[in-house]
Amino acid sequence: MLSIGQWALISIFSHFLFVYFTWRVLISINIDPIIRKGRVTEARILMFFLAVAVGSGVSRFFLDILQWSGELVYLF
Repeated sequence: MLSIGQWALISIFSHFLFVYFTWRVLISINIDPIIRKGRVTEARILMFFLAVAVGSGVSRFFLDILQWSGELVYLF
């Protein structure tokens, strides 16, 4: 069983990792046709917020599955 500090470190790393992966996927999508001229900064900020929202949700799902699979030993 992991200590609270170890679980916190894994959670932080997981969130950063999945936010980074989501950011890489979002920047690979061509959104130039829907951006108004002169609004590139706002579009990047929006993409960052989307990356944080989606990445943290995926990370939370991954961490929940990891935690639940570790707690299966208490089933029997």
